[in-house]
Amino acid sequence: MRQLPLGVKLRDEATFGNFVTGGNLELVAALAAGDAPCIWLWGAAGSGKTHLLQAACAAGGGPAAYLPLGRTANLPPEALAGFESSGLLCLDDADVTAGNPAWERALFGLFNACVDLRTRLIFASRVAPRALPWIIEDWGSRACACVVYQVREIDEAGRVEALRRRAVGRGLEMPIETVEYLMKRTARDLRSLLGVLDALDDASLAAQRRLTVPFIRAALEKPADTRP
Repeated sequence: MRQLPLGVKLRDEATFGNFVTGGNLELVAALAAGDAPCIWLWGAAGSGKTHLLQAACAAGGGPAAYLPLGRTANLPPEALAGFESSGLLCLDDADVTAGNPAWERALFGLFNACVDLRTRLIFASRVAPRALPWIIEDWGSRACACVVYQVREIDEAGRVEALRRRAVGRGLEMPIETVEYLMKRTARDLRSLLGVLDALDDASLAAQRRLTVPFIRAALEKPADTRP
């Protein structure tokens, strides 16, 4: 799997099996099937777009590349050269390139090269491609021609399930009362919840303690600069 040297590590838990589908059954099935040559996902931060892109890379079974365009500020658009031969190319944060003519031209050329080589493309952005302020009309039309899906945020029951799946993946026992305690005392969006869980897991390993309600209470009551 090829990546830009951005210090990005694909998450082991980012698989289709670990994604709580919620109202996203159709789009997950489309990603897993791999039939559409170009798919564009859009949705709010924390809705699971990055998870789905990385899951597609993991499930492809062949050469794949994941590019977080939101972390390419110090790279020239020419850095995209060569990725058209990836087999599957997933480009995250595509909305950050809208309004930048150099990056739009690079994406337009990359898109056409991928079509010629039959390389699958999956984009992700915070808003639909039709709502982005593209400057280069030809590229905007290509972006809007992708199969577009909105990634819908999961409800509270889905967030509970996502937490429990992350815990199981880390080999943690996490009874429902522990999950409920954590959700009542931290930010309720999924990205924040999973981040807190990962930090608490690291802290529990360091302390050689189980991830219990008393341990979480003690960890969350620490001063902010000493929390896990």
